[in-house]
Amino acid sequence: MENKLDISVVIPLYNEVESLPELHDWIHKVMTENSYAYEIIFIDDGSKDGSWDLIEEINNKNKAVRGIKFQRNYGKSAALQKGFEAANGDVVITMDADLQDSPDEIPELFKMIKEEDFDLVSGWKKKRYDPITKTIPTKLYNWAARRLTGIYLHDFNCGLKAYKKVVVKSVELYGDMHRYIPALAKYAGFNHIGEKVVQHQSRKYGTTKFGLNRFLNGPLDLLTVVFMGKFGKKPMHFFGAIGTLMFLIGFGFALYLGIDKLFIDKTARLLAERTEFFVALVAMIIGVQFFLAGFIAEIIGRNSSTRNVYLVEKEC
Repeated sequence: MENKLDISVVIPLYNEVESLPELHDWIHKVMTENSYAYEIIFIDDGSKDGSWDLIEEINNKNKAVRGIKFQRNYGKSAALQKGFEAANGDVVITMDADLQDSPDEIPELFKMIKEEDFDLVSGWKKKRYDPITKTIPTKLYNWAARRLTGIYLHDFNCGLKAYKKVVVKSVELYGDMHRYIPALAKYAGFNHIGEKVVQHQSRKYGTTKFGLNRFLNGPLDLLTVVFMGKFGKKPMHFFGAIGTLMFLIGFGFALYLGIDKLFIDKTARLLAERTEFFVALVAMIIGVQFFLAGFIAEIIGRNSSTRNVYLVEKEC
């Protein structure tokens, strides 16, 4: 029978060979000082700098360390998803591998999950060591996320988070959905979501792995998460409602034009010569298309089950 683990630390990484030894030693020190039964799961997202060789070396010295290596670079969401599937601890902690997240925050995060019964606790980097070109878009993004999800967090994208085990086993990540795990957890029924101010450290090694595309992908993914959370299981409620409304508006307008021509003003222009008639016709056509889109989405949703497959090259 396996020993019960208190904490699983899930760390996605891509070309972070310089920071891994220091990060491992720091986490090990915190766990030892607090007498936690733990595991560290490094997910190598297709690194090319020797990160995997170092993970294997650390694994040989510390069997609490596990490693998963992807065949290629899939992205942070894929790495976290695989780490969540592998995690065995009662509390799952996620953090980045660049040493900007402090392992010293782990005991307090663990306490908030175990003693205060939070389902999820998100870190808040209140004082950041990032350039203004990153902080201003981040503030706008967090404001939009709060408004659309109804979850009042200051820093949705903070990599340092703590979860109950049942939470990470209940969410599925794909694309760039790692930014919205709190929203995914909420839509899965986990509403006790907390926040903790955490220390943010300046990057010590290497460079950031995130480009400008995150400023476009982030808002699009946010809309996807909100839509899937509210209508993912009932798309007809969204498309059908819009389609029905559009059709009724168009039909009502066309009916009015017909009555006006037949009974009120028989000398009026033919319907085919009136712009209003074509507006009504387009509204009805669009309404039918929305309705059919919802109907087809319902059929697809009820008859298919998809799950992303990530090719793992090695494990240790």
